Amino acid sequence: MLKGIFDSHAHYDDERFAGETDAVLRSLKGRGVERVVNIGCDRQSSRNSVLLAEQFGFVWAAVGIHPHSATELDGDALEELRRLAAHPRVVAIGEIGLDYHYDFSPREIQIQAFERQLTLANELDLPVVIHTREATEPTLELLRRYRPRGVVHCFTGSREVAQEILSLGMYLGYTGAVTFKGAKRVVGSVEATPLDRLLLETDCPYMAPVPYRGQRCESWMIAQTAQKIAEIKGMQPQDVIDRAYRNTCELFQIPDQID
Repeated sequence: MLKGIFDSHAHYDDERFAGETDAVLRSLKGRGVERVVNIGCDRQSSRNSVLLAEQFGFVWAAVGIHPHSATELDGDALEELRRLAAHPRVVAIGEIGLDYHYDFSPREIQIQAFERQLTLANELDLPVVIHTREATEPTLELLRRYRPRGVVHCFTGSREVAQEILSLGMYLGYTGAVTFKGAKRVVGSVEATPLDRLLLETDCPYMAPVPYRGQRCESWMIAQTAQKIAEIKGMQPQDVIDRAYRNTCELFQIPDQID
């Protein structure tokens, strides 16, 4: 069993874990998982992430407004994020960004919300967790302008886009998508990503890797993602886990030690 897994992006407050969140989280250490960052997507999930981080010593929180919920980012919401971000268990602003696939929020509102949260993160000296879907160029434009520290999560873009994001000093987060059949583009991106800029994540309960695809994803499934990345990189899976653990601690400024 692979050990020392740090899931850099999870959503254990999601309704698919309803009534089971505590039991699932308590089971993780017996399955090789040492740490988790639970990610906020709106005001309520940001609050929930902080509560989970208070309850479980191996969980940290990120707080932010996802582009799907961008219309809720008024002045009150921004001030609440600022207050939540002051909590010692909050390590990032996120998940923030642009989603032009679903367009659940108008694009101009998405951009405004993204910019306001990038500004907040820079003011607070916190890294960001970026969501981008079918919005590569506008996302890159804002990253170039604001130059945040952070990670583009669930990265499935091209090698060329990966290289530009890396040139901005950011990390790339890889999920079970690297194990999917026909995932040639993301394999090329993994090849182009230096080991010291690579994070492992689940985006659970979504993105379960093969052979669990279609099931509710949990942090221990990162082992499958690590095995695929190790195959691509020509190294041992445990070495991928260990390097990603250190990277996650470095990005989120969490002490680099296993509890």
